[in-house]
Amino acid sequence: MSDSWTISTSKTAKETVNPIRAIIDKLDLNDLPKGKPLIPLSIGDPTKFGNLPVPKVAVRAVVECVQSGDANGYQPSSGPIIAREAVAKRYNERYGASYDPKDIFLASGCSDAINISICALADRGDNILLPKPGFSLYTTMCCRYGFEPRMYNLLPEQQWEADLEHMKSQIDDRTKAILINNPSNPCGSVYSKKHLQDICQLAYTHRLPILADEIYADMVFEGEKFFSCAEVTQGPVLLLGGLAKQYLAPGWRVGWVVFHDPEDRMREVRDGIQSLTQVILGANSICQMALPTILEKIPKGFYSDLNRTLSIAANILFKGFESIPCLRPVKPQGAMYLMVEILTDQLRDVEDDVKFCQLLLKEEAVMCLPGSIFGSPDFFRVVICPPPEQLRKALHRIKSFCDSRRIETEKAGERVPQKYDFEDIAQF
Repeated sequence: MSDSWTISTSKTAKETVNPIRAIIDKLDLNDLPKGKPLIPLSIGDPTKFGNLPVPKVAVRAVVECVQSGDANGYQPSSGPIIAREAVAKRYNERYGASYDPKDIFLASGCSDAINISICALADRGDNILLPKPGFSLYTTMCCRYGFEPRMYNLLPEQQWEADLEHMKSQIDDRTKAILINNPSNPCGSVYSKKHLQDICQLAYTHRLPILADEIYADMVFEGEKFFSCAEVTQGPVLLLGGLAKQYLAPGWRVGWVVFHDPEDRMREVRDGIQSLTQVILGANSICQMALPTILEKIPKGFYSDLNRTLSIAANILFKGFESIPCLRPVKPQGAMYLMVEILTDQLRDVEDDVKFCQLLLKEEAVMCLPGSIFGSPDFFRVVICPPPEQLRKALHRIKSFCDSRRIETEKAGERVPQKYDFEDIAQF
């Protein structure tokens, strides 16, 4: 036996790749310009900037659960009955539904709810239809289990609606589900009722369940309205949600799967999800036990105030980017994000979105995520959660960066940007 030996990692570990890391690791945070503090428009964490605090009612509920000592032990793997009742009640009141606690499965964050759901539906070699652009973790989850992530296109010229013909063309006899993320990360889009109905009808026609990632449910800007898949279809849907975004508590790690199956098409899947919740024995026990108070006692004014704050921020960014000649933003409608197209042929030494984000970070200390991470090259994504003064600073820096690299052209039909004062906070 040789004295020199190593232990190899598993094939599963090698096949678990987060596309974000492959690009983010190239962004050097140690080489920032002096005198310019980093402005991170890259992190989808509403708590990052301190201006969007968790509701006090929710904080008190968690503190009381800790002090009581009643939530320190293991809970049922699919969640304690009082927590499942609270989620069912919330959905029933919101959507006029009749869910039972047995239709609710709690998970360790919405990402765990997604993981459990796809594993309950697919086997190695099967495929799941995913949006492009879309949250890169969907692909990571599929690949680690040997499921094929099969993309359907979203259309920027139609505010990121799904290309239904392309979606249909991706379906074959090994397709197990269609995943919809509405409101969307990274697009900030919110589907109309009609478009959502069209997607659900396509799925129903092909006898496919829908995975409805609705973690941003009801996070919509002024003048917009959110519709859930629960409202528009009799077909089978796994509704996925949690505390992370709408309740501003991603670190509390509570998500859920709501079983929407009026025609009883997924009776075996229900048992499969129950089995899969037993792998990590559920979500954070303290936060689960606080759910009844969190879901029932937060005043409605909190949500309207949050949406108004995000509306103002989205408008600042959208109008700001519109005023920069070599950028073309797609107007967001909800969630916490905005996608911006880069007209790379108008910028010197910027061949793609990755290079744009690398140089922007190096020269102006503004960190955005390249659209390639989400399957949308020549775009970049920004988070709208920072306070307005931070957003304006970022816009000034991004404009300065683009101005310094802009190639003067006189192309016919070239977009003429609207002038916009970054200090304006006009709403949608």
